[in-house]
Amino acid sequence: MTTKRHADEIDARLLLALTDEPRATTIALADKAGLSRNTVQARLNRLDDNGMLKSFERRVSPAALGYPLAAYMLANVKQRRLDDVAEALAGIPEVLEVHGLSGVADLLIHVVAKDADDLYRTAGRILDIKGVKRSNTALVMRKLVDYRIKPLLDELGNGSGG
Repeated sequence: MTTKRHADEIDARLLLALTDEPRATTIALADKAGLSRNTVQARLNRLDDNGMLKSFERRVSPAALGYPLAAYMLANVKQRRLDDVAEALAGIPEVLEVHGLSGVADLLIHVVAKDADDLYRTAGRILDIKGVKRSNTALVMRKLVDYRIKPLLDELGNGSGG
């Protein structure tokens, strides 16, 4: 049985340095985090091996690609078709991410569109997936808090993390 290891204060210092400067070299990260180069390299390797680091791809604004509308769809699916539905959703370029939920809906689907007609087309494509029973779409009017991890790293780095 594998156990999930959580980041500690040293990991937090390293990850904060990496968050501030994603392209930093190991030596630059070591200097900024106040750690040795070997410690930084070993910690990065361990974080990567344990699946604690996510993709380093740059976050590109969908609007810059011609997709200014964002929406979230709540979808109800036949449970035994969940894997097939997820696979079909992964094949739709306008679907940015999908989360499995508990509660009133089974899936939360983040989609982008070029305009209202494109959103209608994408929603229809999702509804056409075998196993999707119904959906409810909410248009994003304005993003109030963007994805962030730095506040959690700050808290952990200060020794006050849960």
